Amino acid sequence: MSTTAETPPAEGTVETRGLEPVPDNERTGRVGELFPTWVAANISVLLLTMGAGLIVFNKLNIWQVLIVAITAPVVSYGMVGVISIAGKRGGSPGMALSRAVFGQRGNLFPGALIWVARWGWETINAVTGAYAVLTVLDLLFGVKSNTVLVVVTLLLFVACTFVVSGLGIKALQVCQKWSTYLFGVFSVLVLVYLIANTDWSSVFAKPAGSTAMLIAGIGTIAAGGISWVPSGPDFTRYLPRNASNKGMVGASIGGAGIVVLPMVLMGAVMAVSTPNLASAQDPVSFIGELLPMWISVPYLVIALIGMLLINSMSMYSAGFTAQTLGINVPRAWAVSVNAVISLVFGFLLMVVATSFIGSFISFLTLLAVAFSAWIGVFGVDMLKRRSYDGEALMDTGRTSAYWYSGGFAWSAMIAWGVALVVGLLFTKVDWFAGPLADTWLGANGLGWVVTIVAAAVLYAVLPRAQAPGAREVHEEPARSLSI
Repeated sequence: MSTTAETPPAEGTVETRGLEPVPDNERTGRVGELFPTWVAANISVLLLTMGAGLIVFNKLNIWQVLIVAITAPVVSYGMVGVISIAGKRGGSPGMALSRAVFGQRGNLFPGALIWVARWGWETINAVTGAYAVLTVLDLLFGVKSNTVLVVVTLLLFVACTFVVSGLGIKALQVCQKWSTYLFGVFSVLVLVYLIANTDWSSVFAKPAGSTAMLIAGIGTIAAGGISWVPSGPDFTRYLPRNASNKGMVGASIGGAGIVVLPMVLMGAVMAVSTPNLASAQDPVSFIGELLPMWISVPYLVIALIGMLLINSMSMYSAGFTAQTLGINVPRAWAVSVNAVISLVFGFLLMVVATSFIGSFISFLTLLAVAFSAWIGVFGVDMLKRRSYDGEALMDTGRTSAYWYSGGFAWSAMIAWGVALVVGLLFTKVDWFAGPLADTWLGANGLGWVVTIVAAAVLYAVLPRAQAPGAREVHEEPARSLSI
C-alpha cells in the first residue's frame, strides 16, 4: 500500500505530487486555467496538414470543411470536459481513478494500451517539432536536412519536452498562457495574409464531397481530442470540489475550438492552391513555401513552442500512467521513459518511414479506437459514481476496496475488451482492415463511435462490481451540469 504524501507544487517549483489525491485545502486551481491548457494542446501545424487532407483526400469543399472544423472539437473536447469532472471529484490523475473502475490489476490492461498509444502521439509531435526546427534553419541559413541534423534536432526537442513536463503543472500553465497569446497574434497574421493572397473563386468553386467522407473527416480531426480524454482529470485534480462542471466542459471545448477551427480552415485554403502539401513527407516545410519569411519564421518558432507544450502535456500524463503500471519512481522520472521512446521512434519515422501523413492518419484512426473503449466504460461509471476512495486508489494490494475479484472488476474488463475488438472490426488503415470495414459504419470511419457505444452499453447492462469498504468522499454540489 502506498502511503507516500508528496508536497503540492508551488509557483515556479517542480511538482512532486504523484498519484495520491490532492487534499481539499490544496485545491486552489481555477476553471479558467483550463482554457489556455486546451489551447496549448492544439497549437500544432499538423492541423494545417489535416485541414489540407480534408480537401485533397476526402474531396470536401470549404463549407464541408467548416462543418468538420466546428463539429470535431465540440464532440472530442466535450468528452474531455465531461471526463475531467472525475479529476475534480477524486483529486487524482485519470488513470489512477481508473483503478476504481477496472480494479487494481484490471486497470493495468487499458493503462498499458493507453501508455503505448501515447508513445505514438509523442513521437508524431516530436517529429513535427524537429521538422519545424529544420525548416527554420533552412529558411534563415540555407542549412539542408541530413541524418546527423535530424538526430540533433530531434534530441533537442525531446530534451526540452522532458524538462518542461518534468517541472509539472505550474510550469505548464505559465508556458501555456504566453504561447497562447503569441500563437494567436501570428495566426491572425497568417489569416490576414491568406485572405489577401488567396484565389477565393477557386476555393468556393470546389464541388462538395460525399457525406461519408464528411463524417470520416470529423472522426479524423476528432481523434486528436479523443486521445486527451483519459488525461482530462490530470489537469482538473487541483480544482475545488464546487468548481462548475459546465464551466469545465465549456473551457475544454472553447480552448480547443478557438485553435482547431481557424487552423483546419487555413490548411484547407492552402491546399486549394498547393494540393501536394497534404501528401508531403515533411508536414512543415510547405509553410515556408506559401508564406513570406517575415511571417513563416516567427510562426514556425511559436508553433514549435506549441508542439513542445503538447508533448510536455502528453508526457506529464504519461508519467502518471507509467506510475499506475507499477513503475515505482517519481513522476518526473517516469516521464523520462516516454522521452527515450519518442526519441527512438521519432528517428525511425523521420529517417525510415516513406509517408508521414499516411502513418499519421493510420495512427490517429487506431488511437481513437484504443482510447474509445476506455471512454465508454469510464464514462458510464461516472454516471453511477459520485466519489472515489483515495486510500483505496493508492492501495494496490488485496486490502484495497478496489481489489474486487482477484484484482479485476470483470464487468468493466469484459466491456472494455469486447468493445475494443468490435471497434477494430469496423476500422481500416493503410496496413490493416477489419472484416466489417466496408460496411456503412466502417466506410464512414465510425469505428471509434462503435467502440464507445459497445463499451458503454455492455458496461451498463453487466452487473457492476462492488467495492466493499470503500469510503465515500462526497463532493460539494456543483452549480450546473450534474454528471
